[in-house]
Amino acid sequence: MDVVFIGTGDAFGAGGRRQAAILLRVSEGSLLLDCGMTTLTGLASLGVSRDSIGTIVISHFHADHFGGIPSFLLAAIHEDRRQAPLTILGPPGAEDRVMTASAALGHPFDPGAWPFPLSFLETREGVNVAAGPFRLRSFTTHHLPDSSPHGWRVTDGSRTVVYTGDTGWFDRLPEQARGADLFICECTLEAPGFEYHLSLEELSSRRDRFECGRIVLTHLGPGMAARRGGCRFETADDGLTLRI
Repeated sequence: MDVVFIGTGDAFGAGGRRQAAILLRVSEGSLLLDCGMTTLTGLASLGVSRDSIGTIVISHFHADHFGGIPSFLLAAIHEDRRQAPLTILGPPGAEDRVMTASAALGHPFDPGAWPFPLSFLETREGVNVAAGPFRLRSFTTHHLPDSSPHGWRVTDGSRTVVYTGDTGWFDRLPEQARGADLFICECTLEAPGFEYHLSLEELSSRRDRFECGRIVLTHLGPGMAARRGGCRFETADDGLTLRI
């Protein structure tokens, strides 16, 4: 499995980097974890075809994580002339949130007139779902409740990636990451300062509680962006590609 970090910055573009989007790619297909507002620019910059993406997964309903989907859909219709099916997978309410956001941005879509097969799959915590060559299970995270925050455990049958989305510390986090080949963990802050985002201090003091493979930090705020490549954990940059 190839893991391509399309966007690794926080909501405000710390360090000049794009918003949340991570591509998981196997020979049978690709899946996009989150689709922030800068995602289309990132995909184009890295030479990733939108048409190659079969599933977009939403971690929660904040613009830097799902705000790029309206533009993705608009481009799929008018620029790509897409024919391939697309699934949008997220917490309950995903379809309404995406359609409402699209209309608010000036691009209302007619749900009955898609030129390609589009499906919304809404799932609750702990339910296993299939999306192309991947199987996924969501778990609730500790972020602003009205955003319906979820992390995701994704496997292609032999390799497993766990992604936190946005979260502060909660005691079940190490359990959710257990056994993953790659744990992609948000780390917005250097030191605790906001309960709904993780900090380097918190993760460093609890490092021995994580029983998983490689840990890579993303969603880096200004302080963490300045420290990338120079702390105890691996840190992601826009365009980083890993093979697991």
